[in-house]
Amino acid sequence: MTSFSGVTTVPSPAAPLSARAPHPARDVDVSVLVPAKDEAENLPLFMEQAAAVFAASGDNYEVIVIDDGSSDQTWRVLQELAGRYPFLRVERHRARRGIAEALRTGYLAARGSVLVFYPADLQFKPEDIPRLAAPILAGEADMVTGFKEGKYEKAFVSKIYNGLSRTLFHVPVKDLNSVKAYRREIMDVLPIRPDWHRYMIVIAAAEGFTVTEIPVPLYPRHAGKSKFGLSRIPVGVLDMLAVWFELRFGQKPLLLFGMLGAGLFAIGTLAGLVALGVLIFADVGYRSVWTVITTCLILGSIFFSTGLLGEQIAGQRAQLRDIRRQLDERIAERMHDR
Repeated sequence: MTSFSGVTTVPSPAAPLSARAPHPARDVDVSVLVPAKDEAENLPLFMEQAAAVFAASGDNYEVIVIDDGSSDQTWRVLQELAGRYPFLRVERHRARRGIAEALRTGYLAARGSVLVFYPADLQFKPEDIPRLAAPILAGEADMVTGFKEGKYEKAFVSKIYNGLSRTLFHVPVKDLNSVKAYRREIMDVLPIRPDWHRYMIVIAAAEGFTVTEIPVPLYPRHAGKSKFGLSRIPVGVLDMLAVWFELRFGQKPLLLFGMLGAGLFAIGTLAGLVALGVLIFADVGYRSVWTVITTCLILGSIFFSTGLLGEQIAGQRAQLRDIRRQLDERIAERMHDR
């Protein structure tokens, strides 16, 4: 058992020697990343169904289950299943860190060129995994998302969320928050932020990756209960606005703050000159007008200064992203060399 960066790893005892080869390994085409929080009841059936699907497929698959701080017997069940299924590898977060972090942990451990995000609750059956990965393996798309078909208890909320997302981001897909397959290169451009995995499609499309979708049946949850409630709605809306700002102005904050600042400063300056002329020639002045002028000048200066500061921060972020990418590559190499 190996512990690295807070992640505990137990490789399958039956894993072939090539599983320890430097990243990427040639014997794995698709890596299925399965975040699991208290899914001990679902995982045995999930693996059973996945094994049947993989046996009938002509591609090579691996499943990486990330135990995200489970409080039930998920970790024990995973250790037992790892000895039974050669394609299964397991990772562990000792405390809950969220789906976005779980997917990154799985990405670092994955050996396939195509990654598939799939939940462990069996609302989506493993039989649809090859359908998601096929267009990418065939070179027809960089990312494939599934839109849900079937009864969905959060359908109303999902409809609003997807409608707002399409309006803000102009991404021509029906369902942004569903199972998806994608090239591993997409993880290199995805910001490491909590819950931003929901906007993977948006960010990938903005970076020039091609996105398509296929229908995927949705089934009732097999066991356990959903980890998400209505409290996630305001968080999701704020995240949506944050992603919009990041894509629109994250690289060039001066474009927003500089324009606002320059506009307010120009209005204040022009209004001040007019008010000064009226005061000189007509001997008429209004204190409220001068208050507005002063406010415009001060706010304009603040906004413009904020934009300049934002430009410096954006430059530092670009450097940090490059350092994080290099660090991820080193971590992946060490995890595959263990």
